Amino acid sequence: MKASTVRRVGGRLASLFASLLIALSLAFLLGRLSGDPTATILGPLAPPEQREALRHQLGLDLPVLVQYLDYLKGVFTGDLGQSLQFYQSNTSMIADRLPFTLQLVGAGMALALLVGIPLGVLAATREGTWWDRGASTLALLGQSVPVFWFGMMLVVLFAVKLGWLPAGQSGSPKHLILPALTMSVYPMAHIARLTRASMSDALAEPYIDSARARGISTRRVIWRHAFTNAMMPILTIVVLQTGILLSGAVAVEYVYSWPGLGQLALQAIQFRDFPLVQAIVVFGALVFVVLNLLVDVLHSIVDPRVR
Repeated sequence: MKASTVRRVGGRLASLFASLLIALSLAFLLGRLSGDPTATILGPLAPPEQREALRHQLGLDLPVLVQYLDYLKGVFTGDLGQSLQFYQSNTSMIADRLPFTLQLVGAGMALALLVGIPLGVLAATREGTWWDRGASTLALLGQSVPVFWFGMMLVVLFAVKLGWLPAGQSGSPKHLILPALTMSVYPMAHIARLTRASMSDALAEPYIDSARARGISTRRVIWRHAFTNAMMPILTIVVLQTGILLSGAVAVEYVYSWPGLGQLALQAIQFRDFPLVQAIVVFGALVFVVLNLLVDVLHSIVDPRVR
C-alpha cells in the first residue's frame, strides 16, 4: 500500500474518531444538564437522605471527570448503562427496539429509491419540459412538507376516512405502509433533486455525444453511460440519508405509535432518563461514523479515481 494511501486512510479514521468523541462528549454534557434524575425517580417529596443514597448508587456524587471517564470506558466496552425508568440494560432495550426502526427505515428508503431515482432521471432527460417542471415541483414539495403533518394527513385520509389501512402500531405488513410512505417523502425528494442535477451534468459530457454518435440506444446511453458516472453523489446521499432516517425517526414513530428507537427516545426524554438518552445518542453517533466510513469504502470501489 502506498504511503499516501496510508496517510489518507489514517487521516480519515482519525477524523471519524474525533467526530465520535465530540458526539459522545456532547451526549454526556446534555445528559448532565437535563436535571437531577433522583427527583424524577423518587419524587419531589423524597427525603434528602434517600436522594443522596440514590445519587451514590448511580455514581452521581463522583467528580464529573471521573463520571466522564467511566462513561467513555462503558461506551468502548459495550456497556451503555442501565435505564433509570425501566430498570433494564440500555443495550438490550436498544437491541429490542432496533429491528422495528430498521424495518421502517428499510421500507422508507426502498420507496425513496424506487421513486426518486426514476423521477430524477426523467427530469434530467426531458430538461425544460413540463415533465422536468412537474418532477422538480414534486421534489421541492417533498422537501418542504413537515413530516409529522404529512403523516397525520395520511392517517386522516386512509385510516379514518377510507378505513383502508391501520392508523398506527405494528404487526402486519399493512401497518408498515403509512409509516414507510411518510418516512420516504423527504429522502425521495432529496434523491430526485440530486439525481436530476447529477444526470444533467453527466448528459452534457462529450462522451455522451460520442456514445450517441456510435448508434448506441438511448436507454443504454442514459443508464449505462450517464447514470453510472452520475452515481457517486447519489450513492453518498443514499447512505447518509439512511443514517439520518435511522437516527431521526422520532416524528414518524410518534405519529404512528411505532415501537422503535424514536419512541424509546421520546419516553427517555419524558422521564428524564439521561442514561437511556445518552445510550440512544451514542448509538446514533456510532451509526453516522460507520456510515461515513462505508461511504468512503463505496467510493473507492465504484470510482477508480479514488483508488
